[in-house]
Amino acid sequence: MKEGYIIPAQTKIGHVHLKVANLQRSLKFYHDLLGFEITTMYGDQAAFISAGGYHHHIGLNTWQSKDAPPASPHGVGLYHTAILYPTRKDLAIIYDRLLKAHYPLTGASDHGVSEAIYLNDPDDNGVELYWDKPKEQWTYKADGTIEMFTHRLDLASLANEIR
Repeated sequence: MKEGYIIPAQTKIGHVHLKVANLQRSLKFYHDLLGFEITTMYGDQAAFISAGGYHHHIGLNTWQSKDAPPASPHGVGLYHTAILYPTRKDLAIIYDRLLKAHYPLTGASDHGVSEAIYLNDPDDNGVELYWDKPKEQWTYKADGTIEMFTHRLDLASLANEIR
């Protein structure tokens, strides 16, 4: 391997594909609650969903997991799927939807570079809903690396974005 390789800056994570126990239950969460659009279905075994008409940002399938229990939180696997919202107001809107649906959160943090709310999907897969602060608001350490932290997110301030 050639040392010093750096992945191109335009590279993006294209999609995540989740094994789920119950496709309809997962669609109620990702489609009905979070608002992802269904782009295609593979019978009653898989769905592909997206934001803005992309072919898919998230794949959901029961091919090897129908009616299976959630993965152990202490085993290897996906920690969470992070869904990036374009603005703080957009994050506030989904936060308001979650509150109105009485959907439980597992956390809410200000990371310096972003603000995030955390929850689990119906299969206990972690989900992070966040927006990135403008780069001008980021702070840097003396060595030039980004200063990131985990502080309590002011949820009242977030909610005020839409009031």
